[in-house]
Amino acid sequence: MTKAYIIEAKRTPVGKARGSLSKTRGDDLLIHSIQSVFSALSNGDEVKQNIDDVIVGCAMPEGPQGLNVARIATLLAGLPDTTPAYTLNRFCASGLQAVANAAEMVKSGSAEMVIAAGVESMSTVPMMGFKPSVNPKVFEDDNKAIAYGMGLTAEKVADKYNISREDQDAFALESHKRALKANEEGLFADEIAPITTTESVYSLETKEYSVKTNVVSQDEGPREGSSIEALGKLRTVFAQEGSVTAATSSQMSDGAAAVLIASEAAVKKYNLTPKAEFVAYAVAGVPAEIMGIGPVEAIPKALARAGLSIEDIGWIELNEAFAAQALAVINELDLDKEKVNPQGGAIALGHPLGATGAIRTATLVSAMQRNDVEYGMISMCIGTGMGAAGIFKKV
Repeated sequence: MTKAYIIEAKRTPVGKARGSLSKTRGDDLLIHSIQSVFSALSNGDEVKQNIDDVIVGCAMPEGPQGLNVARIATLLAGLPDTTPAYTLNRFCASGLQAVANAAEMVKSGSAEMVIAAGVESMSTVPMMGFKPSVNPKVFEDDNKAIAYGMGLTAEKVADKYNISREDQDAFALESHKRALKANEEGLFADEIAPITTTESVYSLETKEYSVKTNVVSQDEGPREGSSIEALGKLRTVFAQEGSVTAATSSQMSDGAAAVLIASEAAVKKYNLTPKAEFVAYAVAGVPAEIMGIGPVEAIPKALARAGLSIEDIGWIELNEAFAAQALAVINELDLDKEKVNPQGGAIALGHPLGATGAIRTATLVSAMQRNDVEYGMISMCIGTGMGAAGIFKKV
């Protein structure tokens, strides 16, 4: 079985919902990411003509990111019409699942080069989509946890695993501090492909429309000037007597990312330079009412498949759906907090659902190269009670 190499990974900045990317279509964010991968290669045009498949994760594949957004973006990004593409949905792990699927295709020998990507515009497509239709059976006693909002599951995790409000606030504040520091030091610059947005603006004075352009080159989520005192004054948002606030929850966001994965043969054939190897992947299920604890089951499975221990992992991108669930995972697996989200997590950087796994792949691969980290991992909880984990090795 051949190895699967990460050759390049590029992403858009992550915009706040209703922020700088809110009027940019999700498929356009995806197109930009795919094109940016090829632009980063010296022989991008040649590679573009020889992609075997394109796999795109999206949690809400409707509206501007519907109609098999993978195939539409593939064609509009300039790939030949002979390049197939499909869209997949594993909620918050969709982007990472796309990377894993692409890697498995390469490992099995069924493909030499695959683009794996993720996209989510939470500004243009609402949570649960435009017309949700929930099966009434999920409200029956045996199944009602399926109907819980994710905020309520975070409250249940906080209660079950004794995660205090104070600890959640401190965790959220640290996420912002790390993200701000990373921005100041330009640590995301290698992975971000700045995007130019356009907007029609109407002038009451001239009674005419003009086109306003803006170059977005940095994640919008990190907030300056916060404090423990300020966070402590916020009201809870999911349970009156609970502990989870807006500040200790991941931010609704817009963004996309694309990753080029290639075989050993393709690396030689097209003179490519690998940055990392995709080593192992695992998904596990947990009770829906404590869905945030999913990584506790997925991470050991992925480590076992890789033949590694948690001590071997030098950098961990653990998606912060909520501070409560991230802390519960860290505590249950005894993770080294210094290795977890050194540049901040979703509380500060945002969580554009189906795009997050691909976005964090770009972050992880860049960080492993820059810091000479041998093994890195991406993990997240998944709505309805699952967890996923992928392990990467620096090349």
